[in-house]
Amino acid sequence: MEKLKLNISRCKGCYLCMSVCPTKAISISDHVNKKGYAEIQVDQEKCVGCGSCYRMCPDYVFEVL
Repeated sequence: MEKLKLNISRCKGCYLCMSVCPTKAISISDHVNKKGYAEIQVDQEKCVGCGSCYRMCPDYVFEVL
């Protein structure tokens, strides 16, 4: 079950979300978004739905479900 929904097209590659994730569920994938930044990915198994990434992201990439 998904705990986060991502809007990858908004990501500008600051990766602040990775620095605040307490379970290290967010990582950089091998894909590049339309802006040319490496996309992030979320391991839904590790994610606890705490919302830290949502609060930290300046570009509203995350939606907590």
